[in-house]
Amino acid sequence: MPWGASESEIILGVLSLIDVTLTANLVLIVVFSGYENFVSRIDPADHPDWPEWMRHIDFSGLKQKVLASIVAISAVQVLKAFMNLDANLNTERLAWLVGIHLVFVISTLLLAWSDRISEPHSGP
Repeated sequence: MPWGASESEIILGVLSLIDVTLTANLVLIVVFSGYENFVSRIDPADHPDWPEWMRHIDFSGLKQKVLASIVAISAVQVLKAFMNLDANLNTERLAWLVGIHLVFVISTLLLAWSDRISEPHSGP
């Protein structure tokens, strides 16, 4: 490998970059949605290059986006822990990471399901 980095070190570096990107995405979603909900409406018509979700996001959509980002960040952390199994085998830490990730996944699914059943049905 070039520069003396092993394959697992390169993968861990890429996963760290993905983790930082997902966290920054989460912060941007919360900032823009918080601004629109509590300060002023954002008019995306003046900015056609803005993301599509900024045109029509409600509180339910915001919750789902935030929880999906948290699940993705948690999944990256679990994957990084699996990649580091050779370096430091700490099964208790790994079990906690997997357990917390499963809690995030289940709570996200339950929230999406509750939002779906609480929507008013269209039709007769």
